[in-house]
Amino acid sequence: MQPLKPLADLVTPPLQQQFVRRARLPEHKTVLWQIASGVVCSMTWTSEGELVCLGYWGVGDVVGHALSRVQPYELHCLTDVLISSYPYTQRAHFTEAIVQHQQQTEELLCIVHINPLSLKLWQLLVWLSQKFGREVENGRWLDLPLTHQQLAQTLETNRVTVTTILQRLEAEGKIHRQQRRLVVTRHSSY
Repeated sequence: MQPLKPLADLVTPPLQQQFVRRARLPEHKTVLWQIASGVVCSMTWTSEGELVCLGYWGVGDVVGHALSRVQPYELHCLTDVLISSYPYTQRAHFTEAIVQHQQQTEELLCIVHINPLSLKLWQLLVWLSQKFGREVENGRWLDLPLTHQQLAQTLETNRVTVTTILQRLEAEGKIHRQQRRLVVTRHSSY
């Protein structure tokens, strides 16, 4: 995915801000954030208090409370993040990014509905490696600090089940660990 080009024709110059890993982006109904570097996760909770991942967003993606009707709604930094903020009134300049936002949301929604769970987790790892990974000798290295618990929350399951499936995928040669990150292997179908 190509990062979006700077928007030189905007009336208001962007305000750049940095956030550290695990920080929460401020709630602003009138601001859109364009990610210059890093990864953000949008999330909510069920009425039972279960965390629900709504999406993973990276370089060039546009996020913001103004793009969601879900309540509660939070944006958390999975890595250190550099963002540019723009007034929501300038949203017309982000048509391409907002379309990509919609497409990525639908891709993730489709993955969440795959059965069985082992295939669902595999497809999530492939999707994440395509979006946030980089080519290495034997596949795509996923340089994203996701815990087994975060993967479980994305797929509406539990951490123990995710750990078991990850071990099985590793035994099958579909993934392997490298420097505390996952590599989705090239000989796997992706």
